Formats: sequence, structure tokens, C-alpha cells
Amino acid sequence: MAKRFTKSAINWTEFQNRVPPEQQSNFMSFKSKYEMYVRRMKDNPAEPPKINWDIYKQLIPVPGLVDKLKSDYEAFKVPFPQDPVTAKIDEQWKTVEAEIKKYCADVQKDIEAAKKELERIKALPKFDEMTMETYYDMYPEYALDFVKKPTFWPHTPEEQEGYEEPSPGGGKEH
Repeated sequence: MAKRFTKSAINWTEFQNRVPPEQQSNFMSFKSKYEMYVRRMKDNPAEPPKINWDIYKQLIPVPGLVDKLKSDYEAFKVPFPQDPVTAKIDEQWKTVEAEIKKYCADVQKDIEAAKKELERIKALPKFDEMTMETYYDMYPEYALDFVKKPTFWPHTPEEQEGYEEPSPGGGKEH
């Protein structure tokens, strides 16, 4: 006899939260089909109905027919389908689970690095209050240094002294 499930093993709320918005209508259709199937299954009894064979013995005049039907009825077992897929899924899960944990650990490191960067950015003075000197002190590699390396307005490479036009071949000689 097949095992009768009384409670769903599916967390429908969590499942729905993982479905993309464009697939929500398909999800709702799937869920309604599932619920209709469960209702139909629960409408049927878990055990086959009990038959009063004595009444049939009195009504049917053919000798041995009711006994043969009774033995056939009691011997009949509905085969429960085998599940060859769950074992394969469990095996695949074992191989993928380590990769998932490694990925999660890597992402967690990235999250921690991003949090540290946010803390560093939040610790900076506000841009309205920052001066060019403060910026130069904090980021000397990015700041304009008018003393050591003066530039001319509009401070583009083309307008600077000693600028050479790049060759059309990308600098390669033919």
C-alpha cells in the first residue's frame, strides 16, 4: 500500500518568492493544478472499500464464482511507481553542494570587502566640505598637481605641451 501524505512538503510562499515576476502566472497555474490533484486524491479513500461477500454468495447462484472474485480482489495490489530520479538528484546534490558552499564563502568575502569599502567611503569628508588640498592629501595619484606637473586648460591630453598625435596604425611600424 502506498503511503498517504497528509501535509504538503512544499513551502509555497518561499517557492513563490523565488519565481520571477514574468513567470508568476505560470506558477499560479501550476499551483492550482497541484491543489486540484491533491483535492481529487483526498476525495478517494486510502483503503479500498470493504465488500460483504456473504451477500454476494446469497445473490449469485454460480458456485465458486464469488470465492474466486473474493480471492482475486484480495490478491490485487496496485503497484506503486518506483522513483529512480530521487537517488540521482541526491547524488548530484552531493557533488554540487561543495561548489555552492565555496561560492557562498567567496561571495561572503566580497560582501565583507564591499562593507569595508562603504565604511571607508562613509568616513570621508563630505564633498561639499572637501578642498582640493584635502583631496590631494587623500588621493595624490588622482589629484591634479599644478606644482610638479602643471597642465593647461582644458587639461585634456591634446592641449598639453609635448603632446604627439598617435599614429593611425596604433603606433606599429609597417
